[in-house]
Amino acid sequence: MTDTAQHSTPESHPSPGRRCLVTGASGYIGGRLVPELLAAGHRVRCLARTPAKLRDHPWAGRTDIVRGDVTDAATLSPALRDIDVAYYLVHGLGGRDFERTDRAAASTFAEQARAAGVRRVVYLGGLSPRGVPDEELSPHLRSRAEVGRILLDSGVPTTVLRAAVIIGSGSASFEMLRYLTERLPVMVTPSWVRTRIQPIAVRDVLRYLVGSARMPDDVSRVFDIGGPDVLTYLDMMRRYAAVAGLPRRLILPVPVLAPRLSSHWVGLVTPVPSSLARPLAESLRHEVVCHEHDIASLVPDPPGAPLPFDTALTLALQRVREADVTTRWSSASVPGAPSDPLPTDPDWAGGSLYSDTRERTVAARPEALWRVIEGIGGENGWYSFPLAWAVRGWLDRLVGGVGLRRGRRDAARLRVGDSLDFWRVEEIERGRLLRLRAEMRLPGLAWLEMYAERDEEGRTRYRQRALFHPHGLAGQAYWWSVSPFHAVVFGGMARSIARTAEASEAAGGAPSTAPPAPAATSPSAASAPPGEAP
Repeated sequence: MTDTAQHSTPESHPSPGRRCLVTGASGYIGGRLVPELLAAGHRVRCLARTPAKLRDHPWAGRTDIVRGDVTDAATLSPALRDIDVAYYLVHGLGGRDFERTDRAAASTFAEQARAAGVRRVVYLGGLSPRGVPDEELSPHLRSRAEVGRILLDSGVPTTVLRAAVIIGSGSASFEMLRYLTERLPVMVTPSWVRTRIQPIAVRDVLRYLVGSARMPDDVSRVFDIGGPDVLTYLDMMRRYAAVAGLPRRLILPVPVLAPRLSSHWVGLVTPVPSSLARPLAESLRHEVVCHEHDIASLVPDPPGAPLPFDTALTLALQRVREADVTTRWSSASVPGAPSDPLPTDPDWAGGSLYSDTRERTVAARPEALWRVIEGIGGENGWYSFPLAWAVRGWLDRLVGGVGLRRGRRDAARLRVGDSLDFWRVEEIERGRLLRLRAEMRLPGLAWLEMYAERDEEGRTRYRQRALFHPHGLAGQAYWWSVSPFHAVVFGGMARSIARTAEASEAAGGAPSTAPPAPAATSPSAASAPPGEAP
């Protein structure tokens, strides 16, 4: 490895902005990194399998968004053309053979980056415990370490940043910590709560990522990054309670709660599903503490940085309470969730596409109706039979799905790609159409469409369509078993949305109070815009 102490800092040799490619721009870190790179004077290209997911981001007009996949060399080659710095921010978080998929994707990316003449690859991985053989690491950490080695062996100068728990509003680690501490004044916890961890504020992660773009060409190595505090998870929960103004929590570690079991426990208590909680919990089986801080010789820490743990918590909680959201852990697609767009052919793929359609005339302007449509979900609920929605959410959690507690990124405004409880926003035609794609566990594919329109006579019409494409006999059985409840759930939803829009109109256009949210919904988590607190 190169001795970084022999090099002057990148700031001592100012140069024009780099041309940067960001993979994973629809995810938690990638979505925050793009505006930070732009603010630093770099030019940014984003690689996305579905470019429409990025179109509503406030920075989209200042970037070049291209369609592509890190596993597809044919799309990577043109995306990497003329790029100086390529950020690799994609990971598998579950599903079968995710390690093999990670390995193949990293190898393809490394080969194409070298062929394109990229000057630097920057990768954010996980902090591995020292002295622990790879075979004893969790699959999550083992795969992250392997990806880092593949990129370092690419022949392209590579910066591998290794972080443990990232503390920032909307991060999966922060949400897990927040909900466990806030919801359980008395906790029976797994033994990993006594494992030592070195958390880091998301603000510092972004600072190191941006600073890595200007590293000297002969630096190619791994850097550990962390905050100034080394804590156990037990310490973190108690300090969260103190920062949040909560009474002291009684925490009782129980050795029999292994990571696999504890991930289901986390999945029941927090919005983080067990499929994501498991790799997070497994990575805490071993101590994850930084063994060097060499990054500071190349990306100097400003006064007060890295941020102390309590400061990072305070800033994250501030953003949660202000509901000022940019990205969340749920910004990235859920492993195994369907991504097929709504088919235009009713007999798509040779099968049936069932639908439940409701229409109502609304005594309000389309603008008032649209405000209600765009404000659906999260704390506002789903405007019908809250218990039925709550039960459906709990059933989804029990089979490993995301459930109904992801809430919303923003209380009033949606954008393509946002998660919305157990849906994801697939399409928005602002003021007219909201299309949601189901990410719950289903024997088929499902969508929910809501329209604000005018009819031939100029009256406002609310139109709602629930669509389902069954997979096999199980899908057929599912549709017909739930059909009897559609009148209550979907019919009631259409009536309540219309009434809420009419009440809003009568009140002078101000948004009215929605029906009570289902018990399984949760406050939306927030995050920091560039240059502000995380």
